[in-house]
Amino acid sequence: MPAPIVKLFTQPNFAWTDIRKEEEAHPRHYLAHLLLLALIPAVCLFIGTTYVGWSLAENETVKLSTSSALQLCVMLYLTILLGVAVMGLFIRWMSRTFDSRPTINQCIGFAAYTATPFFLAGFAGLYPSRWLAIAVLGAAGIYSTFLLFVGLPTFMHERKEQGLLNAACVWGVGLLVLVTILVEMILLWFNVLTPEYLRATVG
Repeated sequence: MPAPIVKLFTQPNFAWTDIRKEEEAHPRHYLAHLLLLALIPAVCLFIGTTYVGWSLAENETVKLSTSSALQLCVMLYLTILLGVAVMGLFIRWMSRTFDSRPTINQCIGFAAYTATPFFLAGFAGLYPSRWLAIAVLGAAGIYSTFLLFVGLPTFMHERKEQGLLNAACVWGVGLLVLVTILVEMILLWFNVLTPEYLRATVG
């Protein structure tokens, strides 16, 4: 795991300073982080839904067909990329009130690194479980919120008070974007692509 990612979980303040310097020196440096880590939820969910499955009733395991799982995971991957890009553009739009004007790449990069806990939470997809998903995504949401409130003032070179206010705005919009995009993806998958389920009796 690259050093900036480790620092996000051990020394978040220093991590944001390092990430900002890296983005200033190498525009689009965040792309590798985003494109690779966004694969974790998609790949793990594909494995979990096709090889492990989940149980809705006693002695019955439900899985997705390979084609349906592939459709779901490609859509999830594209949804993640779209969501991060939208958040980056929103942060860039808000930067009109910042003392230091970040570039679009820097804003998308900030959104990508803030979403890191959600990317890593994707490993839970290896074992599809409603309660595991709720617990892991809840923890990821809490830590991403922490990274946002700690990181925005540092990354944008703002006063702490202004940074916290802007972070609250970004958090609210981020929640709206997340819910909207996920709901649209789910509706498209169920109503247009019509997933194929494979049921098997255990024992």
